[in-house]
Amino acid sequence: MEDETRYLTERLRMVEEQIAARGVRDERLLEAMRRVPRHLFVPPEYRHLAYSDGPLPIGSGQTISQPYIVALMTQILNLTGEEKVLEVGTGSGYQAAVLACLAKQVYTIERHPNLARRAARTLEALGYLNVVVRVGDGSLGLPEFAPYQAIIVTAAAPRVPPALLSQLDDGGRIVLPVGGQLGQYLECWTRKGAQYIQETFMPVAFVPLRGEQGWEEEEWEGY
Repeated sequence: MEDETRYLTERLRMVEEQIAARGVRDERLLEAMRRVPRHLFVPPEYRHLAYSDGPLPIGSGQTISQPYIVALMTQILNLTGEEKVLEVGTGSGYQAAVLACLAKQVYTIERHPNLARRAARTLEALGYLNVVVRVGDGSLGLPEFAPYQAIIVTAAAPRVPPALLSQLDDGGRIVLPVGGQLGQYLECWTRKGAQYIQETFMPVAFVPLRGEQGWEEEEWEGY
């Protein structure tokens, strides 16, 4: 109980000092991040750092993103609660849990089976029952559940994958980092009929999006 009280205190401080103080104003999002127990999505050896201002390793060369980046990317999607959302790169499952609080249904795809299994167990144990976890090539999306009103990609792509654009509903948004090892920018693409409107936000640092429409293994060494 003492640990849970400490984690709650750290979580509330994280939201106020790392997220709200940096301009995130969506109250539904802020409340979701006050509720989701980030420390339970972090490996035990890093749990004491769960609410720190930065990414953390989760195994298989992957990371759980900095809390502010999770909040910013989610805010850009402008969710109302009625959306079907696709997440590419399940990782720890933390981003999916935040999305589950804000959307009607979340589908998330992960290329590493061990991470997908662990995330699915954690999400189920915590009661996030509107999340479906799949294993596969995230750069190709999940066409069987398309179209999506929102898509979020939590790994850096060389360009926005055409497969993901094609699975976006009219009026929907996709947010993702685009770039390589030397630098990436956060982008948002909004579908307007047959057209896509692109916005560019801040520089970011993500692990690479591997797959048919992502990076090949030899193109980004060390990850």
